[in-house]
Amino acid sequence: MQQRVRLAVAIGVWGTIALSAACSKPIASTPSKPALLGDMTPVVSVKELMKYTIDPASDFIFNAVGTSLTKDGPIETVPKTDDDWERLRVGAVTIAESAYLLKVRRPFAPAGDVNNSVGPEASELSPDEIAAKIDGDPVEWNARIEALRNVGREVLEIAQRRDAAELWDAAENLDKACESCHRSYWYPHEDAEFYKKLERRLKEHDVQSGHTAR
Repeated sequence: MQQRVRLAVAIGVWGTIALSAACSKPIASTPSKPALLGDMTPVVSVKELMKYTIDPASDFIFNAVGTSLTKDGPIETVPKTDDDWERLRVGAVTIAESAYLLKVRRPFAPAGDVNNSVGPEASELSPDEIAAKIDGDPVEWNARIEALRNVGREVLEIAQRRDAAELWDAAENLDKACESCHRSYWYPHEDAEFYKKLERRLKEHDVQSGHTAR
């Protein structure tokens, strides 16, 4: 009987020691993000990545919903067929994945392309000015990228549920994500005053050309 008691006490003591050791042992932290399998070397500039990848992909989303006026009244366009939803997925996946390619350092425009940044009426930043702005505040640049990526993920979820009603807001969110980024880095000078000047110049041109306002 005493041997059983001693054995039970021993098991309890060793169990307590083992548990204490397990609790005091630091837990190895798991990486929150998988490491890249190799270096990433860009092929094109940011401007070309937008033109040939992100912009065409966004059209799959923008064109998925809309309203057109006919003689019989307004007609709404929404995804209906399997092909319609598949095109939407193509756009969503392309945007969600390619947005992170903007994190790879690359030229902001092809060689020799300085945007509309020269002259008194220039409204766009040069590639060097864009690079300097991002280097000065990389947090904003990454936030813009995440905003774009999140819209892609949002649209992908909508496509999986086939919830056409939510696409209207998603398309608006995409437009806001794109336009806010462009206004910050591409044409920040195109503010309200810029468009007032443009309107005045158009009116002056109409007067000089003998055109009357409609």
